[in-house]
Formats: sequence, C-alpha cells, structure tokens
Amino acid sequence: MVRSRQVPSEESFLKYRYRVLGFLCALAAITYLDRVAISVAGPRIQESLHINPEEWGWVVAVFTVSYALFEIPTGRMGDRKGARRVLTRVVLWWSAFTSFTGLASNYYVLMLTRFLFGAGEAGYLPNVGISISRWFPLAERARAFGLVWMSAQIGGALSPLLIVPIQLRWGWRVSFYVLGVIGLGWCIAWYRWFRDSPAENPRVTEAEVREIGVPSGAVAHSLPWASLLRSTNLLAVLFMVFCYCFALYLFISWMHTFLVKGRGFSETQLLLSSAPGILGAAGNVSGGFVSDALTKRLGLKWGRRSIGLIGLTCATIFMIATIFTANKVATLLFLGLVYAGITFQQTAACAVSIDIGGKHVGGILGAANTAGSVGGFIFSASFGYFVKWFGSYDLALIPAAAMLATGVLLWLRIDATEQLIRKQPRRRLCL
Repeated sequence: MVRSRQVPSEESFLKYRYRVLGFLCALAAITYLDRVAISVAGPRIQESLHINPEEWGWVVAVFTVSYALFEIPTGRMGDRKGARRVLTRVVLWWSAFTSFTGLASNYYVLMLTRFLFGAGEAGYLPNVGISISRWFPLAERARAFGLVWMSAQIGGALSPLLIVPIQLRWGWRVSFYVLGVIGLGWCIAWYRWFRDSPAENPRVTEAEVREIGVPSGAVAHSLPWASLLRSTNLLAVLFMVFCYCFALYLFISWMHTFLVKGRGFSETQLLLSSAPGILGAAGNVSGGFVSDALTKRLGLKWGRRSIGLIGLTCATIFMIATIFTANKVATLLFLGLVYAGITFQQTAACAVSIDIGGKHVGGILGAANTAGSVGGFIFSASFGYFVKWFGSYDLALIPAAAMLATGVLLWLRIDATEQLIRKQPRRRLCL
C-alpha cells in the first residue's frame, strides 16, 4: 500500500534525515558516556570492592573481548532485520547491564557484568552505519559519520561532569542506575519514531526521498578471507588500527585511575578531565574536513595518508611529553593533544577502510574495528601489569607511545587507492 507523503508548500527548514542524524548523535554520546563511566568511577569501585590494579585491568578489558566477538554478528543482524529493531535491542541490553554494574557485589560479578555489557554494545557502530547508508546520499555520509564521532567524544567528555557529582552525593552505584535510565529513554523514542528507510516514513517528502536516492544493493556477506589476509595493504590497515586503539584505550579504560593514582588528582579535580574529550571531538571533525581538502590537492592516496601521519606523529610526541611531566595542568594538556592526534586521523582510518573495501565495506570495517578492539583489550588488561613492572604510572605509558610510533610507520604503507577485491572506476565526489 502506498502511503501519502507530506508535500510542504516551502522548503523544510530541517530535512528529515538531519533529525535521524540527531538521534544517532545522541546515541553516540550516550554510548561513550556509558563506556567511559567505568573509568571515571574506577578509583571508587576499586576501593569499594577491594580490586588491585592487575585485577582492574581485566575488569575493563573483558568488555572489549565480548565487544569484538559479537560486533560482526550483530551488524549482520542489522542488515537482515533493520537498524530500528536491532539498535533498540542493543541499547536496551547495554542499558540494563550498565545499571547492573551498580549492583556488583564483588570482582567476579563485576567481570561478568562488564562482559555482558560489551556483548550488548557490540553492533552499535555497524547499525549506525546501516542507518546512515539508508538515510543519507553518498556525498553526505562522511560528514554524518564525522558528526557521530564528534558526539561520541563529547559524551566521553561529559562523563566526568555527570558521574563525579553523583558519586560525591550518592555514591558510585547510583551513577550507573542513572545512565541505564538515560539509555532506556533513548530506546523508547527511537523505536516509536525511527523507520528503517525514508520510503517507510510518510513524513519524508518525495523530494527528499529522491535526494537521498535508492540505497545500493545488498552487500555480499561471503568474503574471501584467505586471499584478503594476504593483502599487505589490508594488513597494514588492521595493524595500524590495532596500534592506535591500543593507545586510545588509555582514555577509555585507565585515564581517571592514572590521574588519581599517577598524578594525585582529587575527585573534584577529575572534572577537568573533560578537556581531552573536547579536544578529541575537535580532532574528529577537523580531521574529516582537512582530509577532504588534502585529497583534492594531493589525491586520494596522500590525502588520507597525510592525515594519518600528522595525527599519530603528534600523538606520539605528546605521549612522550606526558611521561616527562609531573604538572597536573600540563598532563591534561598533553593527554588532550594525544587524544586529538588519535582522533584527527581516526576519520581517515575509517575512510580508508571504505575506500579499499569496494562492495565488502561492512566486512572490512568490521575486521578493522575488531582489530582495534583486540588492541584495546590488550592495553586494558596489561596496563596494570605495566604499572607493577615499571613501578611507575609514568613509565607504564612507554608501550602506548611505542604503539603510536608503529602506527606512523604503518601509515606509510597504506594506500587508499588500492582496492582489495578489484579495481572499480571511482566516481567523483561532490562536496
């Protein structure tokens, strides 16, 4: 049955797809708010449940194990059933286990809860990608992703501002109950309002449906992994993502513990830890725009590669600077610049996966994100041991600096013009 559509008398002030983007940006902010909350509450949880640094490393690392295991299956579920249903399930699941984190009574219960939290959050990014691919024309998808990533960084930056005051007044457990309620509210609004494609929503005008265009055909799920993994270009991408995510998880899993135990920050001073997240958000947005500009001037290969080299080189330099400073303000500044350097090249890293993936973009992005999750798991689980072995929170940052430097070298091998399956004529992108 054909449903009648709105035919506005004048151009709509806000196109319907931008409202979809607003929902996705809100989800990204909630995602990182929930994910970073465990880091913000880390010192209090460790004290309350008598967890040592080595054990805490496993608490924050177990999330990445389940996240990596379930990400691709949940993404494929979205292809079959649509992002409306799957994202509702995903957010309901992780909101429940965010709340259950506040009920944890000991180390082992907390481990199980965080594992199930990761299993719930897996599939978030692939299904956001499905939504964008169905609701945005080709020329707007990168910008949409850039704004989603920026919102995620803002969510991480807001986490201390929300969590710390709640902890100070009501304790760390209540902060996780509040986050669970926020996720539940998003689910209700999303399921009632969103539709999987513009054609299913009668409020989208015919003009906007034509502007968005017909989504491309279904992507083949069968990938020739044996031949793909012989591609040095793909291997360089996977190891580069592994390296930068290894360092990135300092900010997701350990930063607030590092600031409290390694730099002597008080709980109230942790409010200042929002600064790196703000710089990270700026890095995501600026990296996308600068990459577009450099691609026009230098071509696709060096337009992507230059962003990676600049971003990870700066991140390496400022990670080393963090090791050698004891000043609290300088520590936050240097960590913020590390984060900005990583996120500056993050957009280019995602774009390269799309550039070389051809019709197998979902599989390649899934593989890259899984490689990043493995890197994050290893850092999260090992940082407590680094602290013990080096006898210092400062020297424990050396492996992260080394990984960032390795990522710089890997960017020299990555070629965004080298497609993995077969060469296809490239369409000129109108920006």
